[in-house]
Order: sequence, then structure tokens, then C-alpha cells
Amino acid sequence: MMVLLLSFLVFTILSDGAMAKPGTIGILFQQTSVMATLAIAQTLIILTAGIDLAVGTAMLLTHIVVAKIFADHGAPPVMALLAGVVVGLLLGAIHGLIVTRVKLPPFIVTLGTFFAFNALALVYSKAQTISTAELGGKDSLLLWTGKNISIGSLRITTGVLIALAMYLLFAYILANTAWGRHVYATGDDPEAARLAGINVDRVLLSVYLVAGLIYAVAGWVQLGRSFSAASNAATDVNLDTITAVVIGGTSLFGGRGRIWGTLIGALIVTVFTLGLSLAGVNVFYRNFAIGSLIIIAVALDQWIRKVAS
Repeated sequence: MMVLLLSFLVFTILSDGAMAKPGTIGILFQQTSVMATLAIAQTLIILTAGIDLAVGTAMLLTHIVVAKIFADHGAPPVMALLAGVVVGLLLGAIHGLIVTRVKLPPFIVTLGTFFAFNALALVYSKAQTISTAELGGKDSLLLWTGKNISIGSLRITTGVLIALAMYLLFAYILANTAWGRHVYATGDDPEAARLAGINVDRVLLSVYLVAGLIYAVAGWVQLGRSFSAASNAATDVNLDTITAVVIGGTSLFGGRGRIWGTLIGALIVTVFTLGLSLAGVNVFYRNFAIGSLIIIAVALDQWIRKVAS
């Protein structure tokens, strides 16, 4: 929490007092919503000692499918969104089956699908942007996640509320269900989990399927955020989710971490990038700052593990 407060302080200084301006907090949450939603999927996978390098491109593919089915084939919005869910589950199943059946490392699997999913999104969309009008206008269900809601002087979107609801849901699931305990046990020590009667492969497959569902939800949030669909949207979100998870305290070695830490990590990443951007700092230095945060977070994780042992 102190890190988060420090980040807001840095943001305020770098942005020349922008935090004091009305609406800035709402913008911060809106900028974070897509990445924070995807970071839930990344957290689940990293808790099992895996990693998902394709989380962003999978999300882009699902939201392109939703947009194209509605715009080109005239499907009802609900059917288009359900098609996105089916595609997301399929992508998650591809990851899960290769990891559990072929026994390839998640890093290699998702590195390959990062390029494959990106190529499919480009081919299917023909590298064209699907506009607001083609998506049914701003009142369309597909763009409902971009609807503004006022809470006092705070203006946020329904996409932000969806992201927060997802965090509440998965915080409860991880802390209070057998599935959540199995996820932690699988990431901490797979062999010990097997000896305890846990079907490790089934747990891993279920985690990747849940991640696929989250791809689709994040794709819907992305549609509302940009009011369009494009295969080149959110280009940095793959690594940003990993950064958020690591900064949030989840161990890259699996078995330890909390979902609320990921939300704080996502806010920290957005605070730094947005603050440095408002300050006019060169993009290369912004990337240097985020890279430094990752190294510091991983180094702290290593140190904590040594002390604990």
C-alpha cells in the first residue's frame, strides 16, 4: 500500500499537479481497466508457476471476433458476445491442452501462440479498424462497457466496475474454495499436490480455461474503452500484465500471491506510465522505469524466499 501511495505521489509531481484536476482518478481507472482484467488471468497462471505471453493477443482476437460477427454477419449483440466467450475458451483450451498433454513449458507455448493469435487477428480483421458506427453506435450492447457513470465527482465506466467485480469474485474464489487452494498447491509443489490427491493436470487445464473466459471479458471491456475494434490495440498489455502481477507480490515461481496485490500492481504500472507521459518523458525512459520496477520486484521476491527458507 505504501508503494501505491508513493506511486501516486510520483504521478502528482511528474504530471505537474494533474492528480488534483477533476476526472484524473477516473481516467486512471479507465486506463487500467483492460490491463487489470487481463492481469487476473495472468495471476492465476503465474500462481501455477506458469506464464502467459499471449494474454493480450488472445484478448484482441476475441474482441475482433465479436466485432466482425456483429458488423459483417448481423448477429445479435448477445450472440456476438457469446461467440467471443467461445473463442476465448477455445484459446485457453489450446494453451491448457498443450501444457498438460504435450508437456511443453507455458513460456514456449504462449510465446508461439502470441504470434499465432496476433496473425489470426490481423488476417480475420484484414488489418482494418471496425468503427463505432459499425458496432451499432455508442448505445450498442457491445460498447456498453464504455458507458460513463458518475459517483459524486468521480466519473468511471461500466468497464471499470466489471473489472472490480472480477477482482471481488476471484479474491473470494482463491481464498474460500477448494479450487483456489488447489491452484496454490499446484504452483507451490506439483509433486506434493499429486501425493495429496490433487489432479494437477486437471487444475492446470481449468486455470487456462478460466483465463480464456477472462480474455473474452477483457475484450468486451476493450471494445467499450476504445469504441472500436482493431488488431493493433493495447500493444503493450502482454508485458504490462506480467509487470502488474510481479509488482503486486505474486511469485513468478508459483504458489504465493494475492489477487488484490495484482490490482495494486496494475495501478502502479498505469500511474508510472501515465505520469511520465504527462510529464513529457521520452518513451524509452518510461520503458526503463517499468523495467526497473520489474527487476526490483523480482529481486525482492527472491530475497523474501531466501529469508523465509
